[in-house]
Order: sequence, then structure tokens, then C-alpha cells
Amino acid sequence: MAKTSLRDRVNAIDLNRIAQDFQGLDPNDPGMWPLLPRLATMIAVFAATVAAAWWFDWKPLGETLEASQRAEQELRNKWVAKKTQAVNLEAYKQQLADIDREFGALLRQLPNKAEMDSLLADINQAGLGRGLLFELFKPGNDVIHDFYAEMPIQVQVAGSYHDLGAFAEDVAQMPRIVSLQDIGLKMNDDGTMVLNGKAVTYRYLDDEELAAQRNARNAAAKGR
Repeated sequence: MAKTSLRDRVNAIDLNRIAQDFQGLDPNDPGMWPLLPRLATMIAVFAATVAAAWWFDWKPLGETLEASQRAEQELRNKWVAKKTQAVNLEAYKQQLADIDREFGALLRQLPNKAEMDSLLADINQAGLGRGLLFELFKPGNDVIHDFYAEMPIQVQVAGSYHDLGAFAEDVAQMPRIVSLQDIGLKMNDDGTMVLNGKAVTYRYLDDEELAAQRNARNAAAKGR
């Protein structure tokens, strides 16, 4: 018995008959349509229904699911972070206490407003003790910061190079914080060196100054 090839089967299909089945269909009576148009219509309706369900229902549900999964992962990450903080809470408390002690030690190196005169006298005495001649010693206006103030002092002091270096070392070793800035050196005709610069010392603000600063910030915030 000879086998029928695929080409023979395709040729056996009556294309004209199929075309005739799709002609003259009554849309008001689909039950009377030939089998092939009914099958094609059912497949088209099914495909349209699936596409509409995917677009209007399944796709939003998928996006909602993805958003929920991302939110869940973020919550998990936050939980792990908070758990880590809870486990290391005692270490954090100890670290904070150490920082407070270090900050207190640094703060004690800043004089208060009443101690500034004695600090200025100490700076002056450090130069005189090295045999230096102060040609200028002029404190400037305070520069206010959050909890401390800078006091710049314009200085011009004359002496030997060795004595000027020793004076700078004495200032650096003072128990209070004093820094020399914008230093310039020049030599006089008689061979003495002249140091021009700025000595900057710091003090912490007293309660009244801190209160005034807070009031100024609050007033500025209300002005906005």
C-alpha cells in the first residue's frame, strides 16, 4: 500500500471549498455556519479572551506581585540591619561613651570667655620668655561657630630665627589650643628676623551665647 506524502495531502485539501465556507455567513445565526468557520471563530474568541485577561488582570497582578516581593526584600534588609544593631547595641553604647569622653577632653582644652585674658597673657609671656619683641599683638573679632568661637590675634614679633622657632614650639605645646597661621618671615637690616602672622585660639560659647545663637537660628527659620 503506497504511502500518501504531505504534498499529496495538502493538494487534497479543497481550498476553494474552504473559501466558500467563509462566504455568506449569517452573523445572526452562527449555529448554522460550517464547521471550519465555527472553529476559527472559537479560536479567535478564546485568543481574544486570554489576551484581554492577561492585559487587564494577569499583568497588573504580576506587577503587584513584583512590587510586593521588592517591598518584602526591603523589609527583610531593614530587619537584618536592625537585628545587627540590636546585637551590637552594647558595643555602640560603649563607643558613644568613649566619644563623649574624648569630646569632653577636647572641650576642656578650650577656655571659656573669662579665661581668654589669661590665655592671651600666656601667649605674650611665651614670646617675652624667649627674648622676643612684640611689635604687634592685636586680638580681632570672634568668629562664632556652632558651640565654639575662634579668636584671631594679629602678631608681629621680632627676634632671632632660633628664638622664633622656640616660640612657635612653646605655643604649640600650650595646654590650650593655639595655632599659628598665615606665617611670614622677613629679615631686618640689623639681621633680626620678624615673624608676621595670626595666632588663632578657641573658646567654647557660654550658655547665654548658645541661647542667643539658638534664638537667631529660630528667627531666621521663621523668616523663611
